[in-house]
Amino acid sequence: MNLNRLEQILERAASKRITVIGDLMLDEFVWGKVGRISPEAPVPIVEVTGESLYPGGAANVARNLREFVDHVAVIGMLGKDRSGRQLRELLAEQNIDTSRAIEEEKFRTIVKTRIIALHQQVVRVDREKILTPSSAQIAMAVAAVLDSIKGTDAIIFEDYGKGFVTTELVTQVARDAAAARKIVAADPNPRHSVDWRGVTVVKPNRAEAFLAAGIPWRDADEAPTKDTELERTGEALLKKWETQYVLITLGEHGMMLFQQSQAPHYIRTKARQVFDVSGAGDTAIALFTLGLVSGATAIEAAEIANHGSAVVVSKLGTATVTRDELIASFRADSEDA
Repeated sequence: MNLNRLEQILERAASKRITVIGDLMLDEFVWGKVGRISPEAPVPIVEVTGESLYPGGAANVARNLREFVDHVAVIGMLGKDRSGRQLRELLAEQNIDTSRAIEEEKFRTIVKTRIIALHQQVVRVDREKILTPSSAQIAMAVAAVLDSIKGTDAIIFEDYGKGFVTTELVTQVARDAAAARKIVAADPNPRHSVDWRGVTVVKPNRAEAFLAAGIPWRDADEAPTKDTELERTGEALLKKWETQYVLITLGEHGMMLFQQSQAPHYIRTKARQVFDVSGAGDTAIALFTLGLVSGATAIEAAEIANHGSAVVVSKLGTATVTRDELIASFRADSEDA
């Protein structure tokens, strides 16, 4: 895809309205340096030099979209706690609509704390409580989607396996979205069984795809274009989920796009250096959906997602890709060709 075509797609993207449904999280990063080993146990002592907070999980998908789209809304569960307030504030700073997020007194807002020293993650601490929404809360989420469906261009389900995304919720939203001819995308979680039938695209990584297809996982010992097990997996998921597209991310090897009645299409990675893979999947589902709602073909949307993910993994922390960075990645690729 040339730069003119990319810019046409991104110009259309600005006016789109996208809703992200899923597990909302707060990502905390504690930055520091290691000067010595603890005398109490054989572990490093990290001397803290700074702390950062970012929207995580489904909130990070929204954050990625906000770099390109004027209106993004999130639907998910937040606790009435300090972390919940901090997450709302972070999203409000970026003009992401949280008015439909559900507050639950008994819910503890999910927080992932990563301790980083010398550009390496030392440890991650998760504070979470898995809580499935009640029937009343599912009804609230569905009503929120229906209330704005006419003005919504796409819906993204971001499932981190923390309980908010259920088959009941997906089925009802996908049915209403299909009736309104809206795009519905899903980023699944391998530990959480959800029926994705009725959505437009599902984006698992390679391990998630094999698990969902019921095919024994193994390391790829062939190039993606020669990986017959990967091809069998993608075709099986197209049938299982009855979806238009399955986009399987392959880490350092790029992505493979599967479409109904078409041969698989391989997109080679554009990553030049990898510092942190945190949030790369969030970027991929956000930009693939963005491409589809902005008039890109599925292959063009996958190329956009691939370039965006390559930019994000070159940064530390839960990062996003900007419009200028995405264009620069395409420009560098064309210059190398």
